[in-house]
Amino acid sequence: MLDQFILGLSVVMQPNVLIYAFFGVFLGQLIGVLPGVGAITAISLLLPVTFYLDATTSMILLAGIYYGSQYGGSIASILLNLPGTPSSVVTCLEGYPLAQSNRAGLALFVAAFSSFLGGMVGVAVLVLAAIPMTVIALKFGAPEYAMLVIIGLLAASMIGTGSQIRSLAMVVLGIALGLVGADATTGYYRFVAMPELADGISLVSLAMGLFGVSEVIRHASRRPMRGAAPLSVSMRDVIPTRAQAKSLVFPIVRGSSIGSFFGALPGTGAAIASFMAYAIEKRFSRKPEKFGTGHLPGLAAPESANNAASQTGFIPTLTLGVPGDAVMALIIGALILNGIIPGPRLMVDQPELFWGVIASFFVGNIILLLINIPLIKLWVLLLRIPYQKLYPMILLMICVGVYSHRTSVTDVLLTLAFGILGYLMKNYRFEPAPVLLGFVLGPLLEDNFRRTMLLYGGDFTIFVTRPISAVLFVCSVILIVWALWSCLSLRRKVARTSP
Repeated sequence: MLDQFILGLSVVMQPNVLIYAFFGVFLGQLIGVLPGVGAITAISLLLPVTFYLDATTSMILLAGIYYGSQYGGSIASILLNLPGTPSSVVTCLEGYPLAQSNRAGLALFVAAFSSFLGGMVGVAVLVLAAIPMTVIALKFGAPEYAMLVIIGLLAASMIGTGSQIRSLAMVVLGIALGLVGADATTGYYRFVAMPELADGISLVSLAMGLFGVSEVIRHASRRPMRGAAPLSVSMRDVIPTRAQAKSLVFPIVRGSSIGSFFGALPGTGAAIASFMAYAIEKRFSRKPEKFGTGHLPGLAAPESANNAASQTGFIPTLTLGVPGDAVMALIIGALILNGIIPGPRLMVDQPELFWGVIASFFVGNIILLLINIPLIKLWVLLLRIPYQKLYPMILLMICVGVYSHRTSVTDVLLTLAFGILGYLMKNYRFEPAPVLLGFVLGPLLEDNFRRTMLLYGGDFTIFVTRPISAVLFVCSVILIVWALWSCLSLRRKVARTSP
């Protein structure tokens, strides 16, 4: 494997290929900063360019855009509470409070370095464990995916900083919103009040509204309107202290491990990995009460997870020909347009392409780190702009990003409606993040549960008779017991301290 990886390095280090790798990651980062645009839009626009490049170079270019956008997505999340990509939604929970407390530079540095380490772990997993992880992924069927999604939904109720019952209610709301549109099995329309909703509610509209527009409304409602506080952007404020760096080691290790696992499973992706990493980190933390207030481990874990997942997401794409998300489907399309069919034979028939792409992750992550660190001061300077001057620019960016996603005016109007909803939710202490995870995972649970019932004749015991599914079932039960025990312990503690 190491010999093959060296072969890939010899491919990517060629000057012309290296230029395209740099261009890909740099463009990906810029695209990630723009709210609502995302890697899928950039890859769609650049797909015709790949006709004039060889297959290896075009794949390195498109892959660079994909994982570069994961880096860029954290910038807008930290500075403006605008998740540039779905996987950077969790970054808002800790990154934005850090920016509000004059620690934006530190947050950007931790996000960039955590992303780098997570990406490197993902590359190592690709090099050393691509084949074993492919074998494991092949053993996951509909029952296993259904149980995996249930664990994700249970974890979503632990994301919020307040009551877990409120968080669970938000998960249910997200699932309900995810049901809007045509039924994937029967084709019947569900909760479709207008023809424009036949394809369902856009994830971009929901995310931009709940996080971006709601934040604009929240700041605009304050009187008098104030400018940003004076900022210090010296390197001493950017680099974490030794104690802070020590506290990030295990969160990054856990986040990278979770991201590597979820990225290798077809149909999961970086968004689910980042949510799971945040929820698990909150449970492992000795100071869970600090989550949601600008806690660095809560920022490092999801950032390392989504970048590790973006690297290992190429395992099912290249070795099985199974896309993990819409971006991976586009990359498979680019391969097919170049006359290459992804699958188990790709590693043997096209070793330079396969290992060249993997080696480009290693080089691209180094390039991104070198780009990000010097630009931290420049990004932080955005916060010097008075809020009242930022509002029109933020709203314009949101509207352009949402409209470009599906070229729908209805999506823009829905974004504004979700912004009002998000503002009301925050006023009444309901967390918006669980809504996003319920929205993403709800349809996945429905599809896999239905498929299980169809394949096994409605036999519910299949969830506990298949080994992997049974293990996941036990894990879900443990999560439920853990949550109940935590609630009871908290109530006892409150009862003891109250007069």
